[in-house]
Amino acid sequence: MGTSLPPKEANLFKLIVKSYETKQYKKGLKAADAILKKFPDHGETLSMKGLTLNCMDRKAEAYEFVRLGLKNDLKSHVCWHVYGLLYRSDREYREAIKCYRNALKIDPDNIEILRDLSLLQAQMRDLSGFVKTRQQLLTLKPNHRMNWIGFAVAHHLNSNASKAIEILEAYEGTLEDDYPPDNEHSEHSEMLLYKVSLLEECGCLERSVEELHKDLKIVDKLAYKEEEVSLLVKLNCLEEAENLYRELLLMNPDNYRYYEGLQKCVGLHADNGQYSSDQIEQLEALYRSLGQQYTSSSAVK
Repeated sequence: MGTSLPPKEANLFKLIVKSYETKQYKKGLKAADAILKKFPDHGETLSMKGLTLNCMDRKAEAYEFVRLGLKNDLKSHVCWHVYGLLYRSDREYREAIKCYRNALKIDPDNIEILRDLSLLQAQMRDLSGFVKTRQQLLTLKPNHRMNWIGFAVAHHLNSNASKAIEILEAYEGTLEDDYPPDNEHSEHSEMLLYKVSLLEECGCLERSVEELHKDLKIVDKLAYKEEEVSLLVKLNCLEEAENLYRELLLMNPDNYRYYEGLQKCVGLHADNGQYSSDQIEQLEALYRSLGQQYTSSSAVK
């Protein structure tokens, strides 16, 4: 833990942090200087002053203050975290991760530092480390939906889509029957679509369709139909898929992928672009019909 400040200065320190978060850097700098006037060696204040200066394009001074702050308080997780944030702003991601790890040695359950660490682990493709950090976040805050989804995504990126499905299903098992509330419909809907895409990736096509049809809570009807038609084509249910592609074209007649999908369903698609004269005639008839239906579409032309 960092060196404690008297109540007045402690409130000023909170103001520095708030000013940094709200990008009121001059206000934060003024508060930092007020503390340092009385406590010139206070490590965490020196570090936060450096972080604030970094956002004001005064990078050389920023590093000077952050390093001095850390030197004055090596046992402060705040100082180590700030040093990591400074490195991250300069894209020195490996050095930033080292600083985050040092901060976590002092405060192992700090949610903010763990979250920052997990983002860099994903970016640096330390996927096994990413899985462990997301698991720790879930353990600390199991009532937060994003921690369940973050843990699932970590396993997915780590080439374990089946484990990601297990995690999402475990999360669903914690929910009440009337979930989600009105203000969370969209987020829950995206999670359900993500689970269906994972099932598709694992080759569980029939189960994917079942999950899609039973989840009436999916809000994004366009994404729902696009996922459904993709599954129907893979299951060779071409007549149903053709009807669905025609529905999609009614929604967006300028989407080239829908025309390509429709061609596949009616047996008029060639990956190499080579068509027989008979197929060319059928394609001309198909697009003539579609052109009459969607007169303002540029894609059909």
